Amino acid sequence: MKFIDLSVPIDENTPVYPGDPKVLIEPIADFEKYGMNDHKISLGIHVGTHIDAPWHMVRSGKKMDQIPIEQFSGAGKLVEGLDFTKVKQAGIGKGDIVLFKTGMSELFGKDEYYKNYPEISEELANYLVNQKVKIVGMDMASPDHPPFKIHKILLGANILIIENLTNLDKLIDKEFTIYALPIKLALDGAPARVIAEVK
Repeated sequence: MKFIDLSVPIDENTPVYPGDPKVLIEPIADFEKYGMNDHKISLGIHVGTHIDAPWHMVRSGKKMDQIPIEQFSGAGKLVEGLDFTKVKQAGIGKGDIVLFKTGMSELFGKDEYYKNYPEISEELANYLVNQKVKIVGMDMASPDHPPFKIHKILLGANILIIENLTNLDKLIDKEFTIYALPIKLALDGAPARVIAEVK
């Protein structure tokens, strides 16, 4: 077995979605004075690799702390690109965690990353709902642009969304299990450490 980290690091240089607050880190203790390190951090919960809970876009949706723990892991399926035909050929089934490799992660940190990313189609989103997948993840900032129809389709069906994944190229032609563990926040999303266990 081999583990692959699919998460981006979070520090004060981590890019954020336009309009979101930047990450701020402040030391509150150091070795010289206190004999230890401790820090305060301020960040939006949709920064870096993170998971959207239904309450993010669905008024009556579940918050992150209300999601059953079983939903955060499962058999992974990688799809290269957003072509609907490829998705139907990927053997996606109930309980799968579907990851889309678009190549946008190569632009992470550049303006284009947040402006020119492709969208998941409504047809594709509804297919994933019908297949009863657990999570849809991607190596880009969002599955859609405003007014965020795809968010609402997926989250409305209690399908979680992972944004800003990286290293998906290492999963091509591999069988793997995904573990996507967010901070247990009673909110609309949370940063997450997402890893793949490759067989």
